[in-house]
Amino acid sequence: MTTKEMAKKGLYVGTGMGLLLFALVGLFPGSMIGGVIGLKIAGSLLGSPVQAALLPRLIVAASMIIGVVVAAITFVLGTGIVGWAAGSAVDAIRARHEVPAEAPARH
Repeated sequence: MTTKEMAKKGLYVGTGMGLLLFALVGLFPGSMIGGVIGLKIAGSLLGSPVQAALLPRLIVAASMIIGVVVAAITFVLGTGIVGWAAGSAVDAIRARHEVPAEAPARH
């Protein structure tokens, strides 16, 4: 096994866990928070009781999409980094305890 094999595996496992967590916990809150921020922006730009026109709807939709993307980046990148760090730590521990292949023979 190469020296960075566990770091790669940790990155893949962490990224997969992040995708799963995002799908279960991050998608709905990301869109809700983005929508509230979009309503605040549309209200401040176009007046407080937001009308059901095209521009406020576009602002809210764009902010909801941005909220979902930010949540996805946070979950996937965060857990990927944690998995990579754990794999790197395992690689470092294994490298410290491995005996070199061409160790000099003792008599």
